[in-house]
Amino acid sequence: MRRIITAGIAAVGAVAMLAMTTACSNEREGSAGTGSTSTKGFAQDSLVGVALPSKTSENWVLAGDLFTDGLKTAGFKVDVQYAGASTTVADQQAQISAMLTKGAKVIVVGATDASQLATQVAQAKQAGAAVIAYDRLITNTRDVDYYIAFDNFKVGQLQGQALIDGMKAKKPQGPWTTELFSGSPDDNNSKVFFEGAMSVLKPLIDKGDIVVGSGQKDIKQTAIQGWKAENAQQRMDSLLTSTYNSGKELDGVLSPNDTLARAILTSVKGAGKPLPVVTGQDSEAESVRSIMAGAQYSTINKDTRKLVAETIAMVKSLQKGDQPQINDTTSYDNGSKVVPAHLLPPVIVTKENAAEAYANDPKLSPLTK
Repeated sequence: MRRIITAGIAAVGAVAMLAMTTACSNEREGSAGTGSTSTKGFAQDSLVGVALPSKTSENWVLAGDLFTDGLKTAGFKVDVQYAGASTTVADQQAQISAMLTKGAKVIVVGATDASQLATQVAQAKQAGAAVIAYDRLITNTRDVDYYIAFDNFKVGQLQGQALIDGMKAKKPQGPWTTELFSGSPDDNNSKVFFEGAMSVLKPLIDKGDIVVGSGQKDIKQTAIQGWKAENAQQRMDSLLTSTYNSGKELDGVLSPNDTLARAILTSVKGAGKPLPVVTGQDSEAESVRSIMAGAQYSTINKDTRKLVAETIAMVKSLQKGDQPQINDTTSYDNGSKVVPAHLLPPVIVTKENAAEAYANDPKLSPLTK
């Protein structure tokens, strides 16, 4: 289970564990608070390391630039590193170890493989450095201190509901035939997205209102290794050939992000079939254009600028010796502990609300005119 109740939060940068009691009125959206655990703090010009995955998404590239500029402006030394193009975890493991050798006081990690960083996180703990899991929860270790992300279970719920809404708009009466896609199995978020979506879709699947044409409903069957577009397109090609080659209509596809959504649409277009309703995530510029053109149905706006800004605010709190702001102490069990989290609300975006959703985004707002 991803959710469990806890009353303990790990002290950051301390040798002993300090207990605190936390109240949370809502498991998924607890009230914001600062807690009571104090830290020793550190010099304002200390090094902050930021370890990010490969540049497979424009949002990871943007995050790196924002961290570099924002942390420097705040007075910190900064070391931002990306894992190699192979997306192997070995690059990231070495990068984190090197940051600690340089004396980093905080390590922000967007994990390449969330399950294979326990050794490096333990090294950080031994060195007195705090570890913030950024966007992706680091699993199977008690040494990760905080998790900061958009509410990824909610992301999945929004995607599932968007799929239903889009199919109903195109075909008011069901049943609707769909296919399900999920993200890379080495990314802990993939499971969270999928579970969120299935919490909305499964009741209709059980009733027969939604039919998964291929019968592939398990996350192991739907996973796309490495979040790679070519893998998603290959799977969609196979599904179209095996399940939809005799005139059977495909009404919708659950896609966990924009990169895979575009690959799925490319496959359908290549097969000369009508475009189904396809969901997405990340508000990538190419997908926003696709939404405005009526191809991709939806995406999720998870403003990277806000997420990086909140992460930098967390680093500033740690530097001062204060407890960072958290708003969820029950939801994110990494297999060894429940990690205190600060969650931001995601926003579903379709053609109808795109102009409003991106009104303050100088990059995306022009695409909605």
